[in-house]
Amino acid sequence: MTPAPDSQTPRILIVDDEPMIAFDLQELIIEAGFASAGVAGRLEAALALIESGACDAAILDANLAGVSSSPAAAALVARGLPFIVLSGYSASQHQNAFPGAVFLQKPCGPARLIEVLQGILAAR
Repeated sequence: MTPAPDSQTPRILIVDDEPMIAFDLQELIIEAGFASAGVAGRLEAALALIESGACDAAILDANLAGVSSSPAAAALVARGLPFIVLSGYSASQHQNAFPGAVFLQKPCGPARLIEVLQGILAAR
């Protein structure tokens, strides 16, 4: 059982419509010392979690079952929260939809993802 995070532990929201990928990402961030702010497989759920103030950063898939996650990115930007777009699409295919995002292409190695996540949080 994972110990409860303290108030200083960054809370990371995972937004991905593939349950196995989302679960793997959640396990990865917890093992790296972050707290999970939740998992959202649909845009509406992601927006609700962002609006609730539940996260300090996020990892977004660009495409959620055919729906762009760019409104979630806009909500994060509006709150000054950093995020990573982890997608099978290249950055050039979605650059305009995700201003301010750090793009990582799937598949991405776990060490690289954690390194980038630590970087965006440190830059806050």
